[in-house]
Amino acid sequence: MEEYLIVDGYNIIHAWPELEQLSGSSLEHARTRLVDILVNYAALTGEHVVVVFDAHQVKQGGDRSETVDGVQVIYTPEGETADAVIERLVGELSRRGTVYVATYDWAEQRMILGRGAYRITPRELWKKIQLTREEGKKHYSTGRPADGYLENRLVDEIRMIFERWRRKKD
Repeated sequence: MEEYLIVDGYNIIHAWPELEQLSGSSLEHARTRLVDILVNYAALTGEHVVVVFDAHQVKQGGDRSETVDGVQVIYTPEGETADAVIERLVGELSRRGTVYVATYDWAEQRMILGRGAYRITPRELWKKIQLTREEGKKHYSTGRPADGYLENRLVDEIRMIFERWRRKKD
C-alpha cells in the first residue's frame, strides 16, 4: 500500500525555526529549502510527498503545479486556500493508500482526521525527517570500501598468523 505525505507549506515554514528565519528575508528561499528537505526525505523513504502553498503569498500567483525531484509542489489558485486543496487531495489519495498531513492548523487537523488521514504536527515531521536522515547515513559510508574488510579490522598478530597459513604450501 502506498504512503502519501501532504505538507501544508507555509504552515511548516512558520513552525520550523530555520525556515521561519529564512522567510523573514526571502519567502522564496524558505519555500525552496523546505522542498529540498522533503526531496531528500522522499528519496530515503519512498513516500509520495506533496507540498501545498497558498498562491496569495506567491508573486506570480496561483494554480500551478510542478514536480521537483519527485516531490509535487502545488500553488493554489487565487481565491482557494491550501486547506481546500489539501482536503481534496486527502479525499483522492486516501483511496490509494495511507495519507499523512503535516500541519498545526486545528481546523485542518479535524477535517483530515474525519476523511481518514493521519495528522503529523510540524515538530513530529521534523523528528521523522531527522530520524530518516540518520538512518540513511548508516547505509552510505564516506570511507573506502576496503575499510569494511575483515582483514583490516584484525589485530596485527592475528592477521600475521592468517597470512602465514595462507602462504603455507602443503
